[in-house]
Amino acid sequence: MASYTTPKVHMGTLTGDEGRAIYAQNPVILLPMGSHEDQGPHAPMGDYLLAEKIAELAALKATEMGTPTLVAPVVPFGGADYFGAMIGGISISEATLTSVIGDMFSSLHRHKLTRLIVINGHGGNVGPIQVATRAVHRATGMLIPSLYLWRIGYGLLPGIVGAEKSKAVSGHGSDPLTSIGMHLFPELIRPDMIPQALPIKRNLALDLPYLSLGAVNFEGAEIGLPTEYDEVYNKGVAKGDPNLCSAETGLALTRQLTDLCARFAVHFASKTV
Repeated sequence: MASYTTPKVHMGTLTGDEGRAIYAQNPVILLPMGSHEDQGPHAPMGDYLLAEKIAELAALKATEMGTPTLVAPVVPFGGADYFGAMIGGISISEATLTSVIGDMFSSLHRHKLTRLIVINGHGGNVGPIQVATRAVHRATGMLIPSLYLWRIGYGLLPGIVGAEKSKAVSGHGSDPLTSIGMHLFPELIRPDMIPQALPIKRNLALDLPYLSLGAVNFEGAEIGLPTEYDEVYNKGVAKGDPNLCSAETGLALTRQLTDLCARFAVHFASKTV
């Protein structure tokens, strides 16, 4: 193989012979996933762009650390959950997504590519990922870890902006995605469309406050309730205030997420064959 100053890490950009050479090493392969849904009036709908870019940066860093790591083509459509009400949104059923993920695993495992890590950027993907990875583990004993980027990002925010600001800025349509978008894709963010923070809505039929998507509060108890996101959020924005987001926060989040994913890829490769 030729030597590159910046290694090719996207599987889709490798030529056939480049692929045959690197796949013989059983590299780590990151499988990025996201969604195409409302992320607020100011942010691009395709949050899969962020998951794919973080996977790319992590693959480059892990490769620099001595662990060859590649990025599979991104799965851009999330598992259907609460966001079907958004015009232009595209999602696929959880059953279909589970099959897609399973077929991806099977295609790679057929050729003894066993170091697979899912890099996930959507809550509706969590269930299908768990079902698909359990099926592989039962059938082959192979472990396929998954990293849910935004859940990890919520945990990182207090250390970056402090506990109080983290509480005020965290939420769908705000952080971590908006700040990461401001850093990675500033040309896609519309600062002029960032809305004012509003409280999440009440369920008018039962006159109860929503706790989150799919849940209301009744006398302090969490009650499950079917909802669409627009019944709870305000134009895709939950409790967090997107006016508090910044490219500086996004840079810190991106660096920490990238480093964590890269270190995990190195660790994973050291424990698998």
